[in-house]
Amino acid sequence: MRIYDIIAKKRDGYELTDEEIAFFVRELTKENIKDYQATALLMAIYIRGMSDREMITLTKEMAVSGDTLSLSELGITADKHSTGGVGDKTTLIVAPIVASLGINVAKMSGRGLGHTGGTVDKLESIEGFRVSLSPDEFISQVKSIGIAVVGQTGQLAPADKIIYSLRDATATVGSVPLIASSIMSKKLAAGSETIVLDVKYGSGAFMKTTADAETLSRKMVDIGKAAGRKMAAVISDMGTPLGKCIGNSLEVKEAIEVLKGNGSEDLKEVCLTLASNIVSLSLGTDTAAAREMAEKALANGSAYEKFKELILSQGGNVSQIESPDKLPKASTVYKVLAPESGYIAEMQAEIIGSASVILGAGRLTKEDSIDYAAGIILHKKTGDKVTAGEAIAELHTNDDSRLKDAERLFLSALSFSNKKPEKPPLIYKVIK
Repeated sequence: MRIYDIIAKKRDGYELTDEEIAFFVRELTKENIKDYQATALLMAIYIRGMSDREMITLTKEMAVSGDTLSLSELGITADKHSTGGVGDKTTLIVAPIVASLGINVAKMSGRGLGHTGGTVDKLESIEGFRVSLSPDEFISQVKSIGIAVVGQTGQLAPADKIIYSLRDATATVGSVPLIASSIMSKKLAAGSETIVLDVKYGSGAFMKTTADAETLSRKMVDIGKAAGRKMAAVISDMGTPLGKCIGNSLEVKEAIEVLKGNGSEDLKEVCLTLASNIVSLSLGTDTAAAREMAEKALANGSAYEKFKELILSQGGNVSQIESPDKLPKASTVYKVLAPESGYIAEMQAEIIGSASVILGAGRLTKEDSIDYAAGIILHKKTGDKVTAGEAIAELHTNDDSRLKDAERLFLSALSFSNKKPEKPPLIYKVIK
């Protein structure tokens, strides 16, 4: 079998066999296929697409290209994945809710890159928190307290790491089969029985329309089901940042507020929708009953206590959770004033996320360092009425030289109207 023949076959629009796909993934992982050959095949896939069978096979082969976790000894296990967004701190809330209800959460999360934030970075803003656990420590902690959240291991689906780096450099990122196989290969390798996906759409998401988000969601749900997993995808809006806080320690503070039963209603709603779908699939209950269980976990404080247990178990300073003012704080807090009166008609989430990166809250390359205290607090959001000169946001930074550029970029993300705008639905659809 030759990679040349596989490239030519896909270039001409034919389906690849399971054996051909397995050969490609195996030989790529062994570094027996040149980058230019792999790129040629990825471009052919981008242009010609893949059948469902091809996509499922590609995902399964990528999932077994490196280490796989077996969580069968843990009983009921669940995982949640977001396709990325601005102000998306849902894992910090959903995971403790679910774990407090007796469902084991063995979660591997990523770091932020570009305008999107990463769960690992948020957790590292808590003093002492360990995001790296050995496999034995990881399993032992889940057995002990029902939850662990760590960074992704480099040996989990290594074929995906190779393929993604090539896609990122060759304009082949926007292929639904390649996106779906990338996300789901890591989820399958991580071993959880129930997987719920939060698929974002809108200006701050990779999928800009509900139609594209739905197509991707259905593909990923189909892949998971074919691998024997319990699956659901929640399609949610990312046209506007989620919640009010953007930036690592700021988002931890907001997550704590929600875990205490307070916080932003949009953030709380997305979290309860995700949690109720995980609980429903994991325990076999209907979604309404699962929703009541999730709401009760917030109301009675059990989810908040589980979050503290997670932080303590991974070496974090729990006093920062009990007293969030002890979390990293920026030396400068600068108020952004409304340039005109009216309603905020639009807040482009991607641009606002980029403004937070300028302040130091994110990284443009994997090597960049992060200012855990930096970020943005929104006082007003899409649909809110404002008066010229009114404070609509706060910029937090430890480097004053970043303020002017961040403010200019932030304001460029806003548009105003004399008429109150119609907001898109926060939860567009749930696919199972």
